[in-house]
Amino acid sequence: MYSKKNKWNSVKILLVLIAFSSYAQEAESILGKWDLEVNRNGVMVPSWLEIKQSGNKALVGYFVAHNGSARPISEVFYHNGTIDFSIPPQWDGLNDLHFQALVEHGKLKGTLLSSEGGAHSFTGVPAPKLIRKGTINWGKSRSIFNGKNLEGWMPQSKDRKNQWTVSEGVLKNPSSGVNLLTEAKYDDFKLHIEARYPKGSNSGIYLRGRYEVQVEDSYGRDPDSVLFGGIYGFLTPNEMAALPAGEWQVFDITLVGRRVTIVANGKTIISDQIIPGITGGAIDSKEGEPGPLLLQGDHGKVEYRNIQIQLPK
Repeated sequence: MYSKKNKWNSVKILLVLIAFSSYAQEAESILGKWDLEVNRNGVMVPSWLEIKQSGNKALVGYFVAHNGSARPISEVFYHNGTIDFSIPPQWDGLNDLHFQALVEHGKLKGTLLSSEGGAHSFTGVPAPKLIRKGTINWGKSRSIFNGKNLEGWMPQSKDRKNQWTVSEGVLKNPSSGVNLLTEAKYDDFKLHIEARYPKGSNSGIYLRGRYEVQVEDSYGRDPDSVLFGGIYGFLTPNEMAALPAGEWQVFDITLVGRRVTIVANGKTIISDQIIPGITGGAIDSKEGEPGPLLLQGDHGKVEYRNIQIQLPK
């Protein structure tokens, strides 16, 4: 006989299922990757957010600020169109970073309380998938550094003195200062570039100005996404291919949409992997647009040479 107790239990289960279905439909609108623009005291800086579902109801994710690496979010709270989460400080400040946003017409709008204590407004749009179809026919390789001067290159900041010099076919960053970027912007490409740094130094090659390939003295260490050859904070090389400091490190990098392959010193260390989003220090969060090649010069001494690029025909 079907008891009242069994009937009540069935009703409760049905209510839970209805509630979960409603929550799942509501949360669906915020799942995925978001390109953010943050107003830091009148200066627009890029940021990035990913929200995904863990299990039946929990929401988790990753966040990239204007600097640093991707940070995990242990729990994202979402109710009545409002996203809310906090994460510990990384490199700057002492306070937790607090994020709150409303979803309006498929876009995000909110306020970021930074680890340094400031309140900054931001907006966000869904990140493009950057899916490419068909086979690419590559053109001939051509040099984008003439080995004589900085023609075709410019400092990222016009407010700071440019410390980059050229000597005997080598592009040199003798001390920490401004980053250097190409005047030209690129979409998909194959890049050949060689780098040399002293012991303990650090630089980076930003693809489209948004995705950093880490250039760092990592010889003898285990591979990591924040060490030599990694896509900073996102993709870890399958082995440590770095030569000792003071030797020329040779990179061959292919970027097609979000898919990247990195060959370092003759070894394929990242093979056709998807870059989730921008890395800290990106020039902007406009992932759907072409961007420059950027060489990081604000971390330490480094030299580059033999910079060549291939573009689709």
